[in-house]
Amino acid sequence: MRLVTFQQGGVTRLGAVIGDQVLDLVKRVSETDVKSWPDDLDMMAFLRLGPSALEKAGRVVAAVERGFRIGGGDWLRSRGVLQPLKAVKLMAPVPNPSKVIAIGLNYRDHAREQGTEIPDRPIIFAKFSTAVIGPGDAITWDPALTDKVDYEAELAFVVGRVARNVRPEDAYGYIAGYTCVNDVSARDLQFGDKQWVRGKSLDTFCPMGPALVTVDEVPNPHRLGIRAVLNGRVMQDSNTRKLIFGVPELLAFISRAFTLLPGDVVATGTPRGVGVFRKPPVFLKHGDKIAIEIDGIGRLENVCRTVKGPRSA
Repeated sequence: MRLVTFQQGGVTRLGAVIGDQVLDLVKRVSETDVKSWPDDLDMMAFLRLGPSALEKAGRVVAAVERGFRIGGGDWLRSRGVLQPLKAVKLMAPVPNPSKVIAIGLNYRDHAREQGTEIPDRPIIFAKFSTAVIGPGDAITWDPALTDKVDYEAELAFVVGRVARNVRPEDAYGYIAGYTCVNDVSARDLQFGDKQWVRGKSLDTFCPMGPALVTVDEVPNPHRLGIRAVLNGRVMQDSNTRKLIFGVPELLAFISRAFTLLPGDVVATGTPRGVGVFRKPPVFLKHGDKIAIEIDGIGRLENVCRTVKGPRSA
């Protein structure tokens, strides 16, 4: 399934993408299930319901897909349960995660491009959840605060169950699915602070989407092409097989230190080609369009905007 959070008429809904249509999962379940989900069910609450909710959603999506094959669908459209994808506004699939955890230096080619040794354990930092935005939203920054804003294409996994001290061999049972993340970074703040959180966590610096693609749709997350495309020019072009620490190892390592909750997002690192290590460096500027593409996951595109910050007191 391709699960999404979408908005229409100012109302936020939980849905699933089927071709070029979006299915309102909550409305559909309410029409067909005596024990229906609450009308205000969002992605976080849905994930907290556990694997049974994912299974139920999968059955609903499969039934709708079967209806398409035999010419159905019109009655769902008439009820507002199914509508064109282009008619809704996609948001980040998990708009309000309790944690966004990111991994530094996790691609061999990225470590080589900056002359850094391969780390012997994952390097963990955080991005604040207030940085999360969705497809089509603007990445914004005050040029008086930073003028070295960089892109980073990343595969992220979304936690589906409470995870603590998980063994690598059990890791996939704790993952709901995958999505694209752009780990936008203010390099001058990052390097000036000598740590990464501020430079990585400015508002809008965590674009995410377009969908949460469930684990069953991604047989091997370590064989996916990954790219960053800036104004039509491919800047990063790699494959997740170059990850130093794979998904199971990351989940096990992180959950050994602290508890992961349903909806927590883990961005697994970026490959070579980021702007700061290019010669000459390439940084994002007002009006740029930056897209993150991951095979089997989707394309996440955002526009860049500079904004004037508040005056000092």
